Amino acid sequence: MASLAEIRARISAQENKSGSKGSGSQSDNSIYPHWNMDEGTTAAIRFLPDASSSNTFFWVERQIIKLPFNGVKGDSNVKQIQVQVPCVEMYGDSCPILAEVRPWYKDETLKEMANKYWKKRSYLFQGFVRQSPLGDDKPPANPIRRFVISPQIFTIIKSSLMDPEMEELPTDYMRGLDFNVKKTSKGGYADYSTSNWARKESALTEAEQAAIEAHGLFNLADFLPKKPGEAELRIIKEMFEASVDGKPYDNERWGNYYRPYGLDAPTSSVAEAAPMPVRTAPAAPSSLPAWEDDVSAAEAGFTSPVVVPTAAPSSDKAQDILAMIRARQSKAA
Repeated sequence: MASLAEIRARISAQENKSGSKGSGSQSDNSIYPHWNMDEGTTAAIRFLPDASSSNTFFWVERQIIKLPFNGVKGDSNVKQIQVQVPCVEMYGDSCPILAEVRPWYKDETLKEMANKYWKKRSYLFQGFVRQSPLGDDKPPANPIRRFVISPQIFTIIKSSLMDPEMEELPTDYMRGLDFNVKKTSKGGYADYSTSNWARKESALTEAEQAAIEAHGLFNLADFLPKKPGEAELRIIKEMFEASVDGKPYDNERWGNYYRPYGLDAPTSSVAEAAPMPVRTAPAAPSSLPAWEDDVSAAEAGFTSPVVVPTAAPSSDKAQDILAMIRARQSKAA
């Protein structure tokens, strides 16, 4: 498990890099739907590390592009639908859609269209729900839940990690911190800007440690969309062009690759390559804010992988490393 200092260094490196560039199966209740909380309520969450030793962070980032279509080809009853496709920048590759969209921002008349096709980010975490205001929430047999976190909440989590007063990783089993998700409203939409870390450290309970021992931690990358291959990228580009041109969704052509939520796979396909697991999206706009609408289908089409029990991580010398980094920063200043 990465130390707090390593996480801070990685965050700083990402921010510096960014600054140098200029400006299948249905989801189950393993995902905790904090967006269903009533206004004025709080959920206390204890985040856990990623099972993958190759992941510096205790989260992974999802990047999704939503493609709107004027109905479905051959079905006059369907008016507007939306299909989600993975943005391959999530895997470090060049995205054909964003390559097309980026220049649109230079034209004022195309900015609104560019925003429509720009990638939407969300972040996958895992952990325990220690306090829940959701009376109808039924925890699964495995109490280790997954959380789909919006950019607004993620910014709070990320910035707090850079606070020098945070001495231990918040995911530490013995000296970690709970995160309080607080829901208010602003401008008619849900607002989580008052969410924060608990002031006092706390150890995992015996029951929580036993759950980790019994079920293991999730490898969060297993819940990201499958990386598109050459055939899938061709389909994505073709769908994007059809969407921009205002054409209907062609289920016969694209349905074995990506299709809207609620639409069955085609009985035959003109696609050349073998089909891949389908990632679906809501068939119609909802009353949720844009990112939560995305979250509502975040796991549709994803299967739960087998989880190998992961032992409690040993304590890294986070303080020594952190002190070294701070000393170097002070000297440089």
